[in-house]
Order: sequence, then structure tokens, then C-alpha cells
Amino acid sequence: MFLKSNNAIVIGCLLVCATNVNAEEQNKIKNISVERNLNGFENLNETLSLWEVGVGGGAIDVPNYPASSQRNTITAAAPYVVYRGDIFRVGDGNGVRAVVVDKNNLEAGLSFGGAFSADSENGTVREGMPELDFLLEIGPQAIYKLKDYKFKNGGNARLNARLQVRAAFSTDFSTIDDQGFVLNPVITYQQRGRLFEGTALSTSIGMVFATERFQDYFYEVSDEFATDTRPAYNAKSGYLGTRLRLSVSFPISDSIRGFAGIGAQIHSGAANENSPLYEKDITYSASLGFVWRLYKSESKAHW
Repeated sequence: MFLKSNNAIVIGCLLVCATNVNAEEQNKIKNISVERNLNGFENLNETLSLWEVGVGGGAIDVPNYPASSQRNTITAAAPYVVYRGDIFRVGDGNGVRAVVVDKNNLEAGLSFGGAFSADSENGTVREGMPELDFLLEIGPQAIYKLKDYKFKNGGNARLNARLQVRAAFSTDFSTIDDQGFVLNPVITYQQRGRLFEGTALSTSIGMVFATERFQDYFYEVSDEFATDTRPAYNAKSGYLGTRLRLSVSFPISDSIRGFAGIGAQIHSGAANENSPLYEKDITYSASLGFVWRLYKSESKAHW
């Protein structure tokens, strides 16, 4: 999803309960889950804390929406919470999810996501059209561990296959509208400690397919918004694009980590490339930020 927002500080809180786990149990459960974090503060063989809190901030530069030529820089700072429960999990770079199956090679459950709104500014192809509201997404996901790697000189890595199906809803916080469904198969590769101790590399490639209602949200032009330079267009379901992502996280201190990332979104061959709202075959994104961990629990996660 592509985001747009004014500079904002988002404040939130979460109450969690911690459960103590003895050392023998920790050894049995360590590194079992396919979502074992490879990008955090802990050493490679250290059991993760059940929960942690801190503050993070950064900036991201993205297109207005898929295949848009208009760009926006979003900056934000906010408290963060990571909770690694047996079922409910928050953070660790994977958003919010509820896990109902967690085996050696398979995790299945619910995933949640969203995107900020985008204005229909003057001088753009969407001038005079309704603004794009905030998008909220929820749906099932399955994550399958394809392979783990351990390097002779230190470090490890993981190759995962992920499949997400989400229902999308737009809202201006007075009403909520159904915006169809998105299908997103992704291959991810995470590597930590291979080149530099404590430094992590993550890369992914994924394809996005969407129902007609979701495609309408970005590419439909109804008769009332048609102009001489923007003809009416009936969007259709199908392929939306392919996303490539490369990111790196690195230690700044014992309690602060920095991160940077770049991405490319390839829309050539998309179902709605003939829409007058479709502008570019390839768009790019970039991000830079930090996470400052202020406190972590003594209790450890079971997975």
C-alpha cells in the first residue's frame, strides 16, 4: 500500500501480561517459530523478551498510490510496543497478527495492516476527484519456512514464503466503506551477522492481485469526474504490481538501532495500466529511521 500523511506524532499504549518460562522450556522453544526475529537487539542465540517498549521515528518517501507520479515524504515519531505472545503478536516488523497455528515450518493466523490517506491535489491526474481515505486491512495469512541457513563465520538467515489475503476498508473516521480484497504472495529472505555483527539484511519480492472494488478505489473514473484529459474508465480486477524491497538494520548503541530501506514497485502489465490515473510503470520508495528500546521484560517469549 502507498501512504500519504501530514507530519504527525502518533501516541498509543498497550497493556500486556508476562509469563515466566524456565530455562529448560526456553531451550526447547528457542528458534522454533518461522517468525523468529532476525533483526532485533538480541544476540543470535538469545531468547527474545516477551515484550518491550520504546520509541521510534523516521521518514519515508513514497508515491501517492500505485503507479502514481506524485510523491510524498512522510515523517513520524511514536512510542512502540512489541509483544511476542503465543497467539497475539505485535511488532517485530510484522505489524499486528493473531497466530492460530505455529509449527516448526508453518505459522497461520490473522494479519492486520493499513495506509494513510492521499489528497487529490490541484495539478495532478486526480484533481477534482474524491480524496483517498485511510485504508484498513485484515485477513488470514500463512507463513512457511522454506530454509534456515547458518554461516561458518557466524550469522544466520531464513527464507520464508508468505501468503496474505486481506479485506480492505476505507474510512474518513465518520463512515467505513468496503474496498474489496487483496491477495499478496511474498518471498522474504532475512540475514543477520553475516557481514557485520548485529547488522541485519532483509529483502523481499511479492506480487499483488486485487478485486475490482479495490482496483476501482485507485483507477476508476466515473462519468461525473471525466474531463477532456481524463476520460471515464471502468477498472477491472487482476494484477496490481510487483514489489521489491531491500532494507538493513544496524546497531547504533546497545539500546538504539537504525534502519534504512529502498523499494521498487513494478506495475507494467497491470490490469489497469490503461486507466488515465495510471502514470508510471515503475515507482520507488525509500525510508530511514531508528528504534530506541527503553525497556524489555525479563520474561521470555515461548517461540
